[in-house]
Amino acid sequence: MIEDMKNIKKLFSALLMLTLVPLLSFAQEDDQVLKAEYGKFALTNAKIYTVTNGVIENGTLIINNGIIEAVGANVQIPSDAQVIDVAGKEIYPGMIDGGTTLGLNEIGSIAEAQDFREFGQITPQMQALSAVNPNATAIPVTRVSGVTTVWTMPQGGVLPGTAATINLFGYTPDQMFAGQRGIVMNYPSTGGGRRWRRLSEDELKKRQERAMKEVNDTWDKAELYAKIENADDVRNYPEIEALVPVVKGETPLFIEVNAAQDILNAIEWVGTRGYKKVILTGVSEGWRVAEEIAKSGLPVIAGPVQAIPTRDSDAYDAAYANPGIMSNAGVKVALRTMDNENVRNLPYHAGFAAAYGMGKEEALKAITINAAEILGIGDQVGSIEVGKKANFFVSTGDPFETSTKITDLFIDGYKVPMTSRHIRLYDEFLNRNPGVDKTKPVIDIKKK
Repeated sequence: MIEDMKNIKKLFSALLMLTLVPLLSFAQEDDQVLKAEYGKFALTNAKIYTVTNGVIENGTLIINNGIIEAVGANVQIPSDAQVIDVAGKEIYPGMIDGGTTLGLNEIGSIAEAQDFREFGQITPQMQALSAVNPNATAIPVTRVSGVTTVWTMPQGGVLPGTAATINLFGYTPDQMFAGQRGIVMNYPSTGGGRRWRRLSEDELKKRQERAMKEVNDTWDKAELYAKIENADDVRNYPEIEALVPVVKGETPLFIEVNAAQDILNAIEWVGTRGYKKVILTGVSEGWRVAEEIAKSGLPVIAGPVQAIPTRDSDAYDAAYANPGIMSNAGVKVALRTMDNENVRNLPYHAGFAAAYGMGKEEALKAITINAAEILGIGDQVGSIEVGKKANFFVSTGDPFETSTKITDLFIDGYKVPMTSRHIRLYDEFLNRNPGVDKTKPVIDIKKK
């Protein structure tokens, strides 16, 4: 039996090595090609969509030390700049996804590879940034689609943790950090949607009341802590201490809320509490109460757009039209995929929103400057302006079209190689070599 086990282990080790060989060859290839360039660049002859200052025909964009140094139709090219002629192509600000688990979730079937959820209902002190894996496979897959920045956020519980903005290039989470954090809160639901239908109205009401009591008790403690935090006899209370910056108006609060009545309740709750920096997220039934959201002045991060309706009686395109209805009512709207491996599809979520009432210009703003401003990084990214970080991409056309190709990508001023696992596998199998031994006769299967 022992000898059999040894043989099984040897066989398993051999199979494992056979499996790892192609992966190791990919890794070695990565060491050779995954080298970003940094320096002074001049991109010339481009159609530049600045987002905030119109479209520049036949424009030039100068990058120096990671910052946009000049942009316009009549820009003098520095003699020491690396010139990249992008004639016939278009330049856009890097797209920003307002809600993902990118970097926190790698392999769905392995618990150790999922780091977006903590035990307990009240864990706002848990930092998503510290859990980000810069080597996550989905990151290069995402950025080569033109998405340069994301809001990566924890899930689960009432106050699941602190989300963070990250740029999709860097060796460490600190290098990737884009400068903003925010507390995430899941607003207690009144029971809208399919998952609650098996419960009676009384049960739903009791659940919601219990959850609201927990929420209010927690924030009452946070407000009290804010008043006495400098007292000598105050003990360390990390869960509550993490909420104090929200109470003081220093850190934004992102309230996840979707059902129409819950949205109205959340708006009323925010007004009662008086918190200054609040963003509504999800908001899948925002189209039902768009006017009320607009009156509240609260910005919204909506999505996913490519989703099914929340109610069977709704039109098939309710989710597609939702961002446009809110935007047309006067709400400041950004978009999100609320995904991990398919954050790369952000431009197509925006494309659906554009086609179903939002319009291309507003949809583009929703994944660039609106998202940047709502997330608190509008002074750094979200548009092509002098003084902002060089986060942008070059494309063959409209990024909302599936036929468009991204040809060049810059993040934090680095010219990032256009490669990912998807691209490498595509190239591998497009030019595959089955490894046939030419010294042996070819077996004709048909003759057999």
